[in-house]
Amino acid sequence: MGMQGDFYQVLKEQGYAFGIAGQAKVGQDLITATTILAFKYRDGVLIAGDRRATAGNMVMYDRTDKVLEIDRYSVMAIAGVPATAYEMARVLEHSFKYYRRTQLQELSFEGKLRALSKLLKDNVPAALAGTGAVVPIFAGYDAGQESAKIYFYDILGAEFEGVEYAVSGSGSPTIRGIVHYLNTWGEQPLNALSEEEATVQALRLLTSAAEFDSATGGVNRDAGLYPVIKFITADGVRTMPDHQLRSLFESKVCRAT
Repeated sequence: MGMQGDFYQVLKEQGYAFGIAGQAKVGQDLITATTILAFKYRDGVLIAGDRRATAGNMVMYDRTDKVLEIDRYSVMAIAGVPATAYEMARVLEHSFKYYRRTQLQELSFEGKLRALSKLLKDNVPAALAGTGAVVPIFAGYDAGQESAKIYFYDILGAEFEGVEYAVSGSGSPTIRGIVHYLNTWGEQPLNALSEEEATVQALRLLTSAAEFDSATGGVNRDAGLYPVIKFITADGVRTMPDHQLRSLFESKVCRAT
């Protein structure tokens, strides 16, 4: 990613500072977003997140969008402090757009991965201070290799490819083993699932996380609240509408819970 098309570098040259550590007050609980997951299915990548944000043992908000579309071919799902994660998402969105307009071409998939890694590394002081930790999953379509890919990160900015799947957030310990079991010994591996079958598995996984992790919000049918589920394919990013989630949840999930 050349300097001419580096929007983040332009921001820094103009005095913008990202990832400045703050000091949380003693006993103050920061709002955090919880469980996210991604896995490859037959047509590309499914990426999903529950809707709950918590502060300590308090439920602060049950309509959080943790699956953020950065551009037509990439999505960042967030676990951690939403305020920091949303700022990262805005910087990335404008960075990818700036590169496209100044270089007259799309930023490469590798360039997009490095852009997020750079933001996370600049955020290390805030993450270590406990005031801005973000542990995201990034998924996108790599046009060069003609395939959808999944990457996850630690709070220091190291990136790792989730070859088949990735999970993050407070509910991830509950579902990590389930995902491994399904992918290894299920009737078929996750990457062979149809879009509908993949959606059902994502709903079941997030419902399982909510069963054992109080910070993960499950489905609230009375309020019409369902997880955010997006798909990434060669055609771009698409969101599964709530009415389809409702139908699949009622027919394939809630009877088993």
